[in-house]
Amino acid sequence: MKIEQKTMFIASSNADKIREFKEILFAHGYTVKSLLDYPEYLQPEENGSTFEENAVIKAQHFSRSFNCECIADDSGLEIEALNNEPGIYSARYLGRNTPYEEKNQIILNRMKNHNNRRCCYVCAIALCNPEKEAKVFTGICDGLIAENAAGSNGFGYDPIFYYPPLRKTMAQMSEEEKNKISHRALAIQKMKESF
Repeated sequence: MKIEQKTMFIASSNADKIREFKEILFAHGYTVKSLLDYPEYLQPEENGSTFEENAVIKAQHFSRSFNCECIADDSGLEIEALNNEPGIYSARYLGRNTPYEEKNQIILNRMKNHNNRRCCYVCAIALCNPEKEAKVFTGICDGLIAENAAGSNGFGYDPIFYYPPLRKTMAQMSEEEKNKISHRALAIQKMKESF
């Protein structure tokens, strides 16, 4: 199946993630298609040991399936005091179907006795063309695990990810603020600079 030029295929069915990509990529003149537009296509198994490896696995799979350029990302939260958990297992951490409100509270409970609250969001984006080797762009946003969850914007671990320069959690930020500093925005900017 061919996709018209200036369309970026996002190898994801995560509506929140796709929305973030759209908001950033639309500003650069891209139309975005995703697995939500093609629900019959299944994700390949993410059996890499790093964010970068998992992103490449997905991007290569769908680039070949659609015979077009494709981007795929793998992202997650790393908490220094918890041996960088949840890491590449962020989406599956404590069970894929466990609500993030519950996951966040469990993390807050585990962090109660830790003075080191350093953490980072990591996003690796693989850009894949069927005829070329995949390029990978990684964005990292450093922060702290908040004392309490706060904010209703964003998704996932955003309510407990405190960003000191703005003195608020990711979930307290506006979309405009988040799209300037987020791990995904930084990785996308690196990708755009490579074009």
